[in-house]
Amino acid sequence: MNMLGLILVVGVAFGFAYTNGFHDSANAIATSVSTRALTPRVALMMAAVMNLAGAFLGVGVAQTVSKGIIETPHGTKGMVILWAALIGAITWNLITWYFGLPSSSTHALFGGMVGAAIVGGTDVYWSGVWEKVIIPMITSPVVGLILGFLVMLAIMWIFRRANPHRAKRNFRMAQTVSAAAMALGHGLQDSQKTMGIVVMALTISNHYSGTDIPIWVKASTALALSLGTWAGGWRIMRTLGRKIIELDPPQGFAAESVGATILYVTAYAYKVPVSTTHIITSAIMGVGATKRVRAVRWGVAKNIVIGWFLTMPAAGIVAAVVFWISWAIIG
Repeated sequence: MNMLGLILVVGVAFGFAYTNGFHDSANAIATSVSTRALTPRVALMMAAVMNLAGAFLGVGVAQTVSKGIIETPHGTKGMVILWAALIGAITWNLITWYFGLPSSSTHALFGGMVGAAIVGGTDVYWSGVWEKVIIPMITSPVVGLILGFLVMLAIMWIFRRANPHRAKRNFRMAQTVSAAAMALGHGLQDSQKTMGIVVMALTISNHYSGTDIPIWVKASTALALSLGTWAGGWRIMRTLGRKIIELDPPQGFAAESVGATILYVTAYAYKVPVSTTHIITSAIMGVGATKRVRAVRWGVAKNIVIGWFLTMPAAGIVAAVVFWISWAIIG
């Protein structure tokens, strides 16, 4: 049963990574596509390649996921907990993708883990949830909003005497670099979350007892994320690229640069899993507010933020129900 459970959980984990990719591909490329810095297909290819590369740049976030959120469960029940957590996260990803709502795959996964663990009788490390999930969930968008505003102000001041058409053309070229940096940060952050789940499954089934992430786990997770990114999430891309604010190349460059910087700092300095969705969305709001506050469509922004706060409990409820049904069948 352990081997069958391992195969099912790892397969669903890769399925989650795939939905994470197409759900969050907009995070890396929506601004570049909306400003016409990159064509959609070129942008998706670049994002997929950088996602793949980013997965090999660190393991700190994966270790937080595998050890810092819930107690590692045991046996068949442990496999069912991971199964339910992943199904809860995938379900929420698909729902929000359908409605074009840029929600967090990260917090959908954590909500699923907590919901399944509670129903499954596994301890939740609430201090870890608070320090590694809730606080970054609140602070990272605030930082993204403020930094987006300040960086855009700095760009406007530095280039205040530049020829507007030439400046936009140069920033459009610069967006190739900033979009690539954002995609690399997305791969660095989001691929590690699935890695952490796969390592938990290997540990539960007694197929792994180490502390490092096996290379095959890194490679396969990164590939699943990249394939999902290549599939593209056009519904969410329209929301990020056009519905919040009509972006121009300098704004797109500022938002992507801020987003990428926060992703690298949180992954390397703090080793906390943050939402690329929250960060790039808040950065877009920040750069947009420099034009004028009313330039940001705050009604759209409000719906997005409401979705953020619903993500963890919604995914947790789905995971709890999935665990209850699954355990009733096989327990």
